[in-house]
Amino acid sequence: MLSVVMGGVRARWASFLGGFLALALGVGLLTATGLGLAAALDPPAHAPERFASSPVVVLGQDRLTVEVRRGPGTAPVSRPLDRPQPVDIELLRELRARWALRQDPAGAPRPDAVGLDAPADEVRAVVGGRALVLTGDERRRADPGHERDGRELTGLTALLGTTGGVAAFVSVFVVASVFAFSVALRRREFGLLRTAGATPGQVRRLLLAEALLLGTAASAAGRGLGALAAPPMARELVARGLAPGWFTPAVSGGSAGWPYHLAFWTGLCVALAGAAAAAHRASRTGPEAALREADVDRDVLPPGRALLGAGLLAAGAGLLLWTYATDPGALLKRKTYTTLPMLLTGGAALLAPLLVRPAARLLPVPRGGAVGLLVRANGAAAVRRTAAVAAPVLVTVALAGTLFGASEGVALAKETEARQRTAAPYVAEGPGLRLPAPEAGAVVAASGPTSLFVRDGAEALVKYGARAVADPAAFARLARLPVVAGDLRDLDDRSIVVNEEFERRRVGEEVEVWRADGSGPVRLRVAAVLALGTGDNGPYVTRAHAPGTVLDRLESDRPLPGADAPAAAPPGGNPAARTGLRLLLGLVLLHTVIALGSTLLMATSARGPELASLRLAGATRAQVLRAVAGESVLAVAIGTVLGLVVTAAVLGTLAAGLAALSAPVVLAVPWALTGAAAGGCALVAVAASALSAWRPAR
Repeated sequence: MLSVVMGGVRARWASFLGGFLALALGVGLLTATGLGLAAALDPPAHAPERFASSPVVVLGQDRLTVEVRRGPGTAPVSRPLDRPQPVDIELLRELRARWALRQDPAGAPRPDAVGLDAPADEVRAVVGGRALVLTGDERRRADPGHERDGRELTGLTALLGTTGGVAAFVSVFVVASVFAFSVALRRREFGLLRTAGATPGQVRRLLLAEALLLGTAASAAGRGLGALAAPPMARELVARGLAPGWFTPAVSGGSAGWPYHLAFWTGLCVALAGAAAAAHRASRTGPEAALREADVDRDVLPPGRALLGAGLLAAGAGLLLWTYATDPGALLKRKTYTTLPMLLTGGAALLAPLLVRPAARLLPVPRGGAVGLLVRANGAAAVRRTAAVAAPVLVTVALAGTLFGASEGVALAKETEARQRTAAPYVAEGPGLRLPAPEAGAVVAASGPTSLFVRDGAEALVKYGARAVADPAAFARLARLPVVAGDLRDLDDRSIVVNEEFERRRVGEEVEVWRADGSGPVRLRVAAVLALGTGDNGPYVTRAHAPGTVLDRLESDRPLPGADAPAAAPPGGNPAARTGLRLLLGLVLLHTVIALGSTLLMATSARGPELASLRLAGATRAQVLRAVAGESVLAVAIGTVLGLVVTAAVLGTLAAGLAALSAPVVLAVPWALTGAAAGGCALVAVAASALSAWRPAR
């Protein structure tokens, strides 16, 4: 059996090349992203910066802990503070009486952390529960960039996880498609094997053995490729500000082992799964039927594929509609608009053979001459070939349209909403702004970011990003917020402006909140309620409830130093998300090129007798090449149209979700990007088909 399999692979290496490259690329990406995930989840050790020379650090409480209800009793739940609390003055006196303390050069009167050269156990005995005692690597919690590093690692984990998931999805789809089409082209061979006495089990085992050999070789190559790609990938992430400067994945030792195992066995399972359905179908075909149907496309959509495709399509559409109906705000989150379109895309791609004939008849094809007639007839008759080309194009166009369209649409909606939130003609933005000197008749509203902690029911503690306003009267005069109840003019030191996400959101109700430094709770009366919008509408409090807030926005009806006119919009989009989307699109496009090239090389090479017959019937070589290229362009067009249908469904639901949130409805269809993707696919398809048809057409 092994010699037969090896001989078959050597004889048909061109047929296996596309699947090998796609699988090796997918395993390489899984390996590289897995190594990055391992480093993000278990960061490499690096020395503390702020108190590097102090073996013990006393840090003010950096988390808020509140008792909430858990079942029959209560349990503490904690959330990180924006900044650690200052160390208690009395505790500082006790520590200073026993040991010499090291503080920041700035010498703040109430520091949030101090360093000591003392036994840790003795320090813990003095501190008790009034502060945190840090030793070893935990001293990094006192570094000024510790929270920023944590946020970057969280974003990096999401980015690499999404990239790895899409890599696995696209690899499964491409490898399964290449295997299925390769098996379809070998029906005559299987018919001869069955006629010669081969049993269905032998045919099935032959195909699975080929898949095992291909999967093992491609997965091993992909592992090596991923190990080589991980360090430069990490350097690029650091250079783009998506990872801390010290971030680097370990390619060997420590926690680096599991990404290699995960990627290798995933690749092997993908190869076997991609071949299993095709092998089962090939083994069920009898000798006479296989010979009779070798060149005729019948039964192009097996029941299993039809059921899976319909299930994915129904699941994707159902989840989109359910999310819109129950939580429209979730449609604006990257996790939603990245994962749900993949269900719709996968379902549509699996059902592509069912859609080829009607799409081929509906799309405009030049009718003049025999070439146009031949293109339309072959495109509708050779369903397997057309669907095998259209499906990867569908995936590319749909993912480009949905991912970039949703991301840009959400960013534009946020920008539009930000512009609509103020009536001020002049806005200055940036950290550390100062209130200008008062000018007669001028209205200046200043604000800065803060956080509020609120109990959600009795079971949860929620942290809200809020804005603290310096002058409530000026804020009320210049703000144009989507108020659904109450009045912004009622905001004062005893009240709060909330949005519809709050559990208590009736005007006049009291809300119990903890401030950004953990102080509280305080009870504030609801002065006004805002529509939820894109998620940045409130809450708002006065600076009395935002200790340590630094102003970062000034709005005025008169010109301000450094202000823009008219009001400026915040930078659009998340750079990490945009970089991740570009990476994903590049990955999908590369897989599509591999799938198109391998499919068309196999398909056109197998059409030698057909193309030779056209020449004998009087067709010129140019006419044959135009017909072959036209069929490829038609298949790409079918995939593009189906991909745009998926894009329209996703972006249409997103627009409905924005409307339900009372947010600006912005449709951002990335026509240039989808057009470039479709054009690139068409170029690859025409080049691969024409190259394969050149010699038979001579």
